[in-house]
Amino acid sequence: MPKTIAISAFQTVSQLAGQPAVHRAFQWFHLQENQLREWHRRVASIAAPPFGETARAKWVAEQFAALGLEDVELDGCGNALGWMRGADQPTKKEFRQCTLFSAHLDTVFPAEAIGEPIQDGNRLTIPGASDNCAGITALLGIAAGMHAAGLKPASDILFACNVGEEGEGNLRGMRHLFADHQIAARVRFAVILDGAGTDTIVTQGLGSKRFRITVTGPGGHSWTDAGTPNPVLVLANALAEIGRLELPSSPRTTWNIGHIAGGTSINAIPQRAEARIDTRSTDAEVLRQLKEAIHEAVEIAVAMANRKTKGTGGNSKVSPIQFSIEPIGERPAAKLPDDAHILSALRAVDRHLQIQSHPGIASTDANIPLSLGVEAISLGSGGSGGGIHSLQEWFDATGRDLGLRRILLLLLALAQAEK
Repeated sequence: MPKTIAISAFQTVSQLAGQPAVHRAFQWFHLQENQLREWHRRVASIAAPPFGETARAKWVAEQFAALGLEDVELDGCGNALGWMRGADQPTKKEFRQCTLFSAHLDTVFPAEAIGEPIQDGNRLTIPGASDNCAGITALLGIAAGMHAAGLKPASDILFACNVGEEGEGNLRGMRHLFADHQIAARVRFAVILDGAGTDTIVTQGLGSKRFRITVTGPGGHSWTDAGTPNPVLVLANALAEIGRLELPSSPRTTWNIGHIAGGTSINAIPQRAEARIDTRSTDAEVLRQLKEAIHEAVEIAVAMANRKTKGTGGNSKVSPIQFSIEPIGERPAAKLPDDAHILSALRAVDRHLQIQSHPGIASTDANIPLSLGVEAISLGSGGSGGGIHSLQEWFDATGRDLGLRRILLLLLALAQAEK
């Protein structure tokens, strides 16, 4: 990074941090932890499984309106949106550049998994406490702190709590935002809040491809139709072969079976078996090759089962085993350039706040803007968390105000760059 850029970014951050209105916002973060906890408990208690985020989105939109954001709405995809208008901007909204400031609404959990939140001092325990109720709470905290301090950014900020980040949501909320040309044309930077912490900067979007493998057959009785090919066994053989694939360590590449199902009764030959597979890599070409290897493994297992049926004098009327491999999700791999302005600004903020941070790789909503050439970064929301994607997930609010100060200074520095 050129030295002059680093110095300029640090000077900008230092000047912003010295403003009285910024100090008032910092004070709000410090003194209003009880309010933040209340929001955190409330949002965590509203179930938001993938494709079931509406109730949580409506609650968030109500808070946006109460905190003075403008043009609050739920868009056509179900994202909760609200605008904080900047000072000294062109009169026509369509000419204004903006920063997209977002946190995803959904959790990995079905609605019935969400019980009553357990608050023990600074620690909140409930499914989704950290991922991503911490992000939603921080986003509300930033809006509230700026509103209370009378602090206006130099340019517009679009606050968004978006749907569809987890699992088979396939980043649908973020995809929808960037499919809206009026919004996409204006977004210069994207700041994504996801989970807890202050020490990680996600600068590289981990690519993924997800598939549903379905194997079907005629089925039958376990005794009278013995010898009929069994889709569960065929699928198991295919998965065993996939498990023997040698994956590269560089670029790091992984695969996982996250779901498997099939059959109806112990004494019935199944008619159908299904598995869902997640593949991940930082290299798009490696993902393509892994997809082909998975397809080949399934094809071979099915062909072997059908040959065995014919070779043992099986009933010629028996339908052969068939299969399909359906894509159910894809996240583009992308990387933030090392000289990106958003990265220079965040490093300057971390230097000012004496935060030791390091770049990381993850699959987040930032994958979409990064893949489109928009400078984007994914951050934790302060505090700490654990048990992610488990029923014992927790968030500890100790140090949350440091995370909020970090986020606010970054947003203000980016708003200055958009003038």
